Amino acid sequence: MKKLFFLLLVLVLFSSHDMYLKLETYFLQPHTQASIQLFNGTFNKSDNAVDRNRMLDASLYGNAQRIPVDTNQWSDENGVTILNFKTGEAGTWVAGVSTSPRNIEMTAADFNDYLEHDGVLDMLEWRKQNNALDQDAVEKYSKHVKTIFQVGDELTGDWLTQLGYPLEFMPLNNPYDLHPGHFMQLELLWQGQPLANQLVYLGTQKIGGSDGQEHTHADGTTHSHSQEEGAAHQHELLQLRTNEHGMLTLNITHKGIWYLRTIRLTESAEPGLTHESNWATISFEIGDGYHHQVEEAHHDHEEEADLGLPAYVYWAGSLALFLGLFFWFNRKKK
Repeated sequence: MKKLFFLLLVLVLFSSHDMYLKLETYFLQPHTQASIQLFNGTFNKSDNAVDRNRMLDASLYGNAQRIPVDTNQWSDENGVTILNFKTGEAGTWVAGVSTSPRNIEMTAADFNDYLEHDGVLDMLEWRKQNNALDQDAVEKYSKHVKTIFQVGDELTGDWLTQLGYPLEFMPLNNPYDLHPGHFMQLELLWQGQPLANQLVYLGTQKIGGSDGQEHTHADGTTHSHSQEEGAAHQHELLQLRTNEHGMLTLNITHKGIWYLRTIRLTESAEPGLTHESNWATISFEIGDGYHHQVEEAHHDHEEEADLGLPAYVYWAGSLALFLGLFFWFNRKKK
């Protein structure tokens, strides 16, 4: 029995516990009932619901207003924490959750495995270089997550608002103004300041496939997978690193859901601790882009105008006008 308990504990420990806010669709209608899912595990599978008491902040931001989320707006279903709310006026909205810190004790071996599994490779390399792989750890961790979604057709600047979390992804472009072929820039902030040289992981999902989703690899190939398979694909995320200004540039290659994750882990001088980590994620959906839709509508309008008045009509009318003026001037000369 003890052996079985130990194996279960190891499985829980080494399951990635990123936190994400995500929607079934990131395009919503104004003044309608909607829901946002809070996943605690991977982007595709939530291992357990999140205690409301852990939420230091849960809020919606849109139409230049920050709206606190009431605890009775949350519900739990199959390990997923669900926020039920009513959308407001049209605009680009932001939702965010930030949790209070918790401590976890790990043996040296467990800590090393966690660093490798969750991609905290800079700290793992530091431990290798400084002969610290045999040192146990007591880590304080907290998580700060956000999502950006579009309500109606009107784009607003609310996506530019900082939620004030310790670690926060800040887009420098409205994702709902973009379409494939564009580039998107984001800034990673630590305590409100750009965080340089930080490892970040990018994942995307095209809309389609047997379960409605396709995973896209860094080489552009795709495959479908179920939610239960999500944890197995964690290693397939594309590894990026912020530049000296704390910025990332994404090449928008396809429509679908895009998400980023990072863990800032440092040594801690706080009594009883060896390390402190802050986790951050962001998710959004890339569609056709607002300006792209306007251009298509303008192009369609031009085509309709052409269909109503073909080109040969213009040529015939111009020729008739020219001949009419020619004969009129000649008659006047006589």
